[in-house]
Amino acid sequence: MSAKRLRISGRVQGVGFRDWMVRKAEELGISGWVRNRADGTVEALVAGEAAAVEELLRACRRGPPLAHVVSIEEELADPPATPGFYCRPSVA
Repeated sequence: MSAKRLRISGRVQGVGFRDWMVRKAEELGISGWVRNRADGTVEALVAGEAAAVEELLRACRRGPPLAHVVSIEEELADPPATPGFYCRPSVA
């Protein structure tokens, strides 16, 4: 199992990024969450088989059609306590 915390920068809010990421994560069998941050970034915790996590990262570098991803910071993390992938409330 691989788990990472991501911070995605660029035009990633107001373009459907979180809903798109939930669908992609569910397709790949990844657990975790995604949320908007007050600084304009999107933060996510992703956990699953290493190949699936890497596939989601590749997809996130492209993002949904209206997004423009500039960078993704990633760090190792503990996996989430619960299965499934969902949107969390935005952080101020």
